Amino acid sequence: MFKLAVIGKDVSKSDSAKMHTFDFQGLGSECSYELISAPQEEFDAAAKRLLAEYDAFNVTIPYKLDIIPYLKGIEGDARVFGAVNTVKDGVGYNTDGVGFMLMLENNGIRPQGKKILMLGAGGAGRSVVKKLTDAGAQVYLYDVRYENAERVSREFGNIRPLRELVPDDYYMIINGTGVGMHKTEGISPVGEEMLSRCEVACDLIYYPRKSEFLRIAESLGKPIVNGEGMLYYQAYYADCIILGREPSAAEAKKLFEEYKRVYRG
Repeated sequence: MFKLAVIGKDVSKSDSAKMHTFDFQGLGSECSYELISAPQEEFDAAAKRLLAEYDAFNVTIPYKLDIIPYLKGIEGDARVFGAVNTVKDGVGYNTDGVGFMLMLENNGIRPQGKKILMLGAGGAGRSVVKKLTDAGAQVYLYDVRYENAERVSREFGNIRPLRELVPDDYYMIINGTGVGMHKTEGISPVGEEMLSRCEVACDLIYYPRKSEFLRIAESLGKPIVNGEGMLYYQAYYADCIILGREPSAAEAKKLFEEYKRVYRG
């Protein structure tokens, strides 16, 4: 029995416990899984307790960068992105990027050669834009703090930071800001003027199932994708790291379909 948890500022509505428990059972193992909400002033104590008392844990908004100084090292995509969403044996990993790309693939979205706008240069945003540029997309990045977008652009290259948002013909607009959940539920980071010019709207938020950002896009006749697939797939890839097994995209897809049947009916 693995002792696992997720830490974030507010994970009270997180589906992580359901997903990881389901995954572990599907992969022939078992785990206990705790949701740990920690305000910034409690993060230090919580991080140290997680490292001392848990077999592994996941990290979500806004601590994907904050956790790094507590770790022995970072590997793979975590090193590339400079952000961590999974910790095992004091080492940080990142499965956000592979989870995101599998979500796109399963929704028939091919980013190669497409002009894409990413909103938000935080932990998840960094992972997503790097994977998109690696896939050959033309990525434009906007953050309310321009220096954040500029820093990501300098670090990864081939990413165009934007000082302001101006309506343009983007293939896809992705919300990676977190605006639209918790206390900002019912608010969208952009309105009809921006969304009317895109072909696809994707929100990394998965709760609510249809954020205001996606509601506006859908009302304009746009295909929409919410972040549940990314959340599930990044959880699957994280669980493979924890269990020390080789991941399989086909296995991940199969488990996600089973998960949706169980929890959505």
